[in-house]
This record gives sequence, structure tokens and C-alpha cells, in this order.
Amino acid sequence: MLHFNKVHHIAIICSDYRRSLDFYTRLLGFTVKAEQYRPETDSYKTDLALDGEYVIELFSFKNPPERVSNPEAAGLRHLAFEVDDINTAVMELDALGITHEAIRVDAATGKHFVFFFDPDRLPLELYEK
Repeated sequence: MLHFNKVHHIAIICSDYRRSLDFYTRLLGFTVKAEQYRPETDSYKTDLALDGEYVIELFSFKNPPERVSNPEAAGLRHLAFEVDDINTAVMELDALGITHEAIRVDAATGKHFVFFFDPDRLPLELYEK
């Protein structure tokens, strides 16, 4: 069996680099650890951190195809972030003008969660601690 220390990063390919960078930094609070323009592919690879910890690689490529999210498809489903209080987090989404689904309760854990979407409709989840 392999031994993992932790999840190192999540890679996200966006269709509009500046729009997605703004969403993840200004609206969601990630910070840029490193930004690299790659002239050979006319694209960016940017490392984003949450509370100083490297979490997301944001990639831009010319005309990437859309990823199917609905109906549900095989593969990575969504990216979830833990929050202390779901109601406070939803109020923050509302204040930022970020559309979200209704708060739901996880039948298995009894915890509250809510889905919202990044600029490319990647499903993101807030899950109450």
C-alpha cells in the first residue's frame, strides 16, 4: 500500500485566466504563491494558497473544451472547502454576489453543506466543520 502524507494540490484548467484568477483570489481569498507565463503554450500556471498552504494549480490553455457537470459524469466531482459556520459562509457568498444552491444536510453525517460554482461552472462545495 502507498503511504500519502496529504493531498498536494488540485489542478484546475480555466477558460478565462484573469476572470478565474480574480474569482479564486479576490472573492475566495486564495493568495498567489507563484505565477508562471509559459510562452511556448501561451498559457499560465499559477500556484494558489489557502492560509499559506499550497492548494490549487490554476492553468490557462487556449480554448479548452467544457467539462460535463450535469448530468453527473465519471471523474472528479467537485472541490470542497471546510467552513466553521455554513450560514455565515452563505451570507459571505451572497455579499460577494456568488450564486449558490440551497443549504442541504448530509444524510450520512448530519452536517450542512452548500454548492456554488466557479466561472467555468466547476462545482465547489462549502462543508460545515
